[in-house]
Amino acid sequence: MDLTSEQRMVRDTVREFVEAEVAPVASEAEEREEFPEDVWEGLAELDLTSMTVPEEYGGFDADMLTYSVVNEELAYGHLALATALSVHCLATSCISQFGSTDQRERWLPEMRDGRPVGAFALSEPHAGSNPAEMSTEARREGDEYVLNGTKQWITNGERAGVVVLFAKTDRDDPDTVTQFLVPKDIDGLEVGPREEKLGLRASDTTTLVFEDARVPAENRLTEVGKGLKAAFSILTGGRVAIASQAVGLAQAALDDAVDYANEREQFGEKIIDHQAIAQKLADMGTDVQAARLLTRDAARKNDGEVHPKSASMAKYFASETAVDVAEEAVQVHGGYGYTKDFDVERYYRDAKITTIYEGTSEIQKKVIARHLRQ
Repeated sequence: MDLTSEQRMVRDTVREFVEAEVAPVASEAEEREEFPEDVWEGLAELDLTSMTVPEEYGGFDADMLTYSVVNEELAYGHLALATALSVHCLATSCISQFGSTDQRERWLPEMRDGRPVGAFALSEPHAGSNPAEMSTEARREGDEYVLNGTKQWITNGERAGVVVLFAKTDRDDPDTVTQFLVPKDIDGLEVGPREEKLGLRASDTTTLVFEDARVPAENRLTEVGKGLKAAFSILTGGRVAIASQAVGLAQAALDDAVDYANEREQFGEKIIDHQAIAQKLADMGTDVQAARLLTRDAARKNDGEVHPKSASMAKYFASETAVDVAEEAVQVHGGYGYTKDFDVERYYRDAKITTIYEGTSEIQKKVIARHLRQ
């Protein structure tokens, strides 16, 4: 699908930034398990931290296809960076779509510039794929809400300055899930240690524990009971972002495999000329392009909205493709692919998370099947 001249300009700008600023530091950031804050500042200078901030607050306010392209290009260089940005943009999306004028004026101008970083606290230790089972509670006391509960798998858990929190106003009533804006520096909010993960090691993924933390009632972001509907609305667009990231990672793995196959010689010829390797690369290239087209189709909104079935199809296929292509890229590299001398080892570890976060592949298939029955 063709991009507009403006979308191509954005793509090329981000691609140049990735080549100059992101790719050179990605491996070291993963090895040291440190988020590349200097690169984050570069994203802010390019207005990429404001992609889901309305223009009236000085934001980029990117259309969904442009947003998809940016996520693909960033993930090509460093998936952890792309993930951190997409979560920040989930938070600004929530404030933009559901916040009051006062909430938008308070938070968006600063978040537009990348600080405070946003986090999105939906999942819990015992309520991942079914958020209706969450136990975090926001109990009303006068002009405040008292927050108690634990959130898990929170990207930007350490770095964030503001958290979009999902909690029940009545712990026993699944119809009371509500969104709140929670500053990270309030009393009663503790950040847990970083998760030790297979991939995305530069990303600070933590728990957030709320123990009688208090926020003003004016920090409620949605009407009581409207939080889950809001979450699903936001996550539909978020799934397009994850699909885009999966495509970017898969493209990086494919490119590295092709480059290596053009350089490596066995039995007197380049391995790309061996039929087994050539056919493997052909399959990889076809799957990457198919994933890209599915994702861009989903990103082209119908009637102003991303269709849930299209988003789930893109997320499911692209994420599974990323895993398969990264695995094959390791195989093309042979023993070298199993070492940290080549980036395909990192792609292989990183790829798996795209099939899990923001809805597992199993959840995506459930969504797709539900729409097929209608």
